[in-house]
Amino acid sequence: MDKTALIVVDLQNDYFPGGAFEQENAEKAVRKGQILLNTFRERGLPVFHVRHESLRPEAGFLLPGTKGAEIHPLVIPVNGEKVILKHYPNSFRETGLEGALRDADVKRVVVIGMMTLMCIDATVRAAFDLGFEVVVAHDACAARSLEFEGTTVPAAHVHAAFLAALGMVYADVTSVASLKTTL
Repeated sequence: MDKTALIVVDLQNDYFPGGAFEQENAEKAVRKGQILLNTFRERGLPVFHVRHESLRPEAGFLLPGTKGAEIHPLVIPVNGEKVILKHYPNSFRETGLEGALRDADVKRVVVIGMMTLMCIDATVRAAFDLGFEVVVAHDACAARSLEFEGTTVPAAHVHAAFLAALGMVYADVTSVASLKTTL
């Protein structure tokens, strides 16, 4: 099997209860993410943390220098794990992520984190377009409700719709438990 790396996208405090842009089921997702992160660590597989800082103060969340922009305590990077700073939804845009993955001879990436509807979607599509085999651990990701033309789309439906779309071509979408057996 080709070398697999874990990409932990934006598991940052602002997305959790009490944060500035809470996601539904964020606590459940980070706990699943922690399980997967520990599995990668135990097996000596590479881990890359991606941390978003907004360049737009009007966004009101993930602002540089705030507690909300810090990585969640359950998934704090350890020595040897790269932390990639990004300013756009796509974790590859204007970052060193692709180069770091290539330097580590990674062919397959497992993506977890926030938000399914934005940064997970953008990162997965970019990874696929760059030639990586992509897996998304759906239960280690979270979303929030959206509104479109007066209709509220519940977070669970947003999450499911984005993952269903990614699963058509861009990624293998699976659970943490199933993924652990294939690492």
